Amino acid sequence: MKILIKSGRVIDPATHFDEICDVAIAAGRIIAIKNIAPGFLPNRTLDASGCVVTPGLVDLAVRLREPGHEHEGMLESEMAAAVAGGITGLVCPPDTDPVLDEPGLVEMLKMRAEKLHQARVFPLGALTRNLQGEVLTEMVELTEAGCVGFGQAEVPLANTQVLLRALQYASTFGYTVWLRPQELYLGTGVAASGPLATRMGLAGVPVAAETIALHTIFELTRATGARVHLCRLSSAAGVALMRQAKGEGLGVTCDVSINSLHLTDTDIGYFDSRARLNPPLRQQRDRDAIREGLADGTIDALVSDHTPVDEDAKTLPFAEAEAGATGVELLLSLALKWGQESGVGLTRALAVLTSEPARVLGTALGTLQASAGQLVAGGVADVCIFDPRDEWTVRPDALCSQGKHTPFSGYALPGRVRCTIVGGQVAFERAT
Repeated sequence: MKILIKSGRVIDPATHFDEICDVAIAAGRIIAIKNIAPGFLPNRTLDASGCVVTPGLVDLAVRLREPGHEHEGMLESEMAAAVAGGITGLVCPPDTDPVLDEPGLVEMLKMRAEKLHQARVFPLGALTRNLQGEVLTEMVELTEAGCVGFGQAEVPLANTQVLLRALQYASTFGYTVWLRPQELYLGTGVAASGPLATRMGLAGVPVAAETIALHTIFELTRATGARVHLCRLSSAAGVALMRQAKGEGLGVTCDVSINSLHLTDTDIGYFDSRARLNPPLRQQRDRDAIREGLADGTIDALVSDHTPVDEDAKTLPFAEAEAGATGVELLLSLALKWGQESGVGLTRALAVLTSEPARVLGTALGTLQASAGQLVAGGVADVCIFDPRDEWTVRPDALCSQGKHTPFSGYALPGRVRCTIVGGQVAFERAT
């Protein structure tokens, strides 16, 4: 398939390229940008006039809900939602049922995903067997099966000796350990500690639940030299510690969710279970610090933290409702909204969705590594085309995801995906 993308504003944050020009694609690769050979004869021409052409988005936190939670999301529905949001590569946590702690399970997930010919799936393997925090998994075998790193998903690892051994082992082989910084015993609440949680009678999660875990992780990272990716920071204190660790030269990266970037604990309203999230929404000072950290590079990537939840699990009293929200179809628009409000500009807003998350994945991407998150001649043709002028209103029933619950329901958002190309093939095209 030969595709010619005409007259779009081509933005590649990795190379700081920003021009209105054409892009030629053939055999799954970008063969030319700007200077298209006269003899290039496309099978298909896409008119991108007025649109932005950017690398396909890379989302570092997407729960596909298969295997084991098909009542909340099917692989087909969540992959379709991802490409509808411009996402061409996604990382899925290991907390499926059964847990991704065996090579056969990882291979089956990747095979099923590849048959759909939509977004690329990069699984995280379980750090410990069945996520129980006791026995390390066979990381070498899981890596050979296709895992890009290892983590505990939302299950805190209480035993620091096990974590130390895991980091030592991962460091020996150059693997990345993905950890959500949350102290086991302090992180059992349902809302952020503060005046609002107290007034509403909700069990609180103090900032210390995050900072204690961060201190522990940083100390063990210093001792082992391991590469660690910290998932979904939620507090101003956490951002400050991350900035200090990076200044020290520790091998750490981190991300933040679209929910923490835009919302605060006041968005819980009158016990709105759509705002029942993990990590919980914190105060405005925390949101402001997160926005600043994402702008100055302290925070590397923005993620959807896509967690589809079914109706029965959400329409419960706030404290009993399942945490999570759908997000892959909102990721791009919420990044653009942040870019506009913070004044960081379009290039930085796209960088935290493309080149930066690809850099976090690094060598784990294998043959994709050289061009992942970029638009370069010779690189893999993973492309997102969106109209930045197209404002749309979030209507849950119009989302492709099987999960319809989002705290952004009714929000007017900028920018809408027109077309998503994965490996040189059109994976999604919005009807005009």
